[in-house]
Amino acid sequence: MGYKNRRVVVTGLGIVSSIGIGWRDFWQNLIKGKSGISKITSFDTKEYDRHFGGEVKDFKPEEFIDRRKIKRMGRSSQLAVSASKLALEDARLKIKDIAKQRAGVCVGTTMGESQLMEHMDRIWTTRGDKYIDSMHIFLYPTSIIPTEIAQEFKLHANNLIFSNACAAGNYSIGYAFDLIKNERADLMLAGGVDAFSRINFVGFGRLYAIAPEICQPFDKNRKGMLVSEGAGMLVLESLESALKRKAPIYAEILGYGLSCDAYQMTTASVEGVAECLKKSLRESNIKPEDVDYISAHGTGTPTNDKVECAAIKNVFKNYKKIPISSIKSMLGHTMGAAAAIEAIVCCLTIKNGIIPPTINYETADPNCDIDCVPNEARKQTVNIALNNSQAFGGNNACVVLRKFVR
Repeated sequence: MGYKNRRVVVTGLGIVSSIGIGWRDFWQNLIKGKSGISKITSFDTKEYDRHFGGEVKDFKPEEFIDRRKIKRMGRSSQLAVSASKLALEDARLKIKDIAKQRAGVCVGTTMGESQLMEHMDRIWTTRGDKYIDSMHIFLYPTSIIPTEIAQEFKLHANNLIFSNACAAGNYSIGYAFDLIKNERADLMLAGGVDAFSRINFVGFGRLYAIAPEICQPFDKNRKGMLVSEGAGMLVLESLESALKRKAPIYAEILGYGLSCDAYQMTTASVEGVAECLKKSLRESNIKPEDVDYISAHGTGTPTNDKVECAAIKNVFKNYKKIPISSIKSMLGHTMGAAAAIEAIVCCLTIKNGIIPPTINYETADPNCDIDCVPNEARKQTVNIALNNSQAFGGNNACVVLRKFVR
C-alpha cells in the first residue's frame, strides 16, 4: 500500500481505567504515581494464591450509555463505547458532524466479551443449556465490540476488530492510520479494550506470571504482571480536517512498525522486537537519536522486561539517555487496551512535557539498565515518542508519535 502525503493527527482521547475515567483524572493520577491495583471483587479468589488486580470499580455505564442499551451489552462493549464517547466529546465531535465524513472504528482486544462466556458457562453447567439467554449468544463474538461503537455513533465506514492480544491496540491504531493516510477514511476511532475476567486471571496464574501484590517493571526482584481491565480510544483524522474545524491536536502519528518473530507462543525474541522497533523508525523516517521517550510494554515479568530491554539496546545505542517507563506498574496489564492506553499516555506526555514514572522500582537489574523514570514523574520536553507493545504469538507493534508542527 503506497503512502500518500496525507498527515494524520490525534484530536480526541477517551479512557476508562482503574486510576481514572476521562483523560484528565487519569493523567493527574498517573503523574502522581497512583496505583490502581486493589483486591479483586468481581469474583471470589480464595481458591487461588493471588488476589490483586486492576479492576475499574467506579465505572457506571449509565453515565455514558442509555440504560435500555446497557442490558444488551457485555462489559467490554460498555467500556469501549464509554471510552469512545469520551474521545469524541474531547475531539468536539457530534454525531451529526461524523455523519458528514467517512468515519469508522478499529478496536483491539485480547479476551473480547469473556465475562459473557463465563456467565453462559455457569448457567450451562449448573442449570442446563436451555436456561441460557439466547441474546447472550449474539453478544459474545468479539466483532460485536466495534459494531456497538459503530451503531452508537453512526460510523458508516470501516468496522474492524483486531485480536492480536496485548499488542492489539497498536495494531488498530496502525490500521486506522493507514486508512486515513491513504484517503480511504477521513476520521477513525481506534483503540483497545478488555474487561476483567476469571479466565484471564486463572490463565496467567497457570503460567506463574502474576505478581503477589505489586507490579515492578525492570526491577531486579520483579515477580510478574497483574491482570487488569480498561479501555482507551483515540480519534484520528486528517490534518486538513482537524485544522478546518479547529480541533485540538494532541500529536501527529508518523508511522508504525509490525513484526511477528514466530519464536514461542508466550515468549518474545530480542530479534523480533528489535525488528519491529527498526521498522517503526524507518516507516516514520526518523533516526534512533530523534526519539525522546519510549513507552515500554514493561509487563513486570522477568523474561519480558529482559527481552524488551535487550531489543531496545540493540536499536538505540544511546538508550541510557532515553527515558523508558512502564505505566503497567500503576495500571497492571489491561491486555487489548494496554497499547491504546499507552498511546494516549504518549500523546499527553508530548502535549504536557511530563513523563510518567515506573513506580514500585527498588533494585537495579543489570539486564535492564535503562532510565525507567523510577517512582517519580519527570518534566521533560518530548517531541517524539515511541509506543512499544508485544503480544503472545510473537506479535509486536510500535507506533511513533510526534509533537504537532505545521
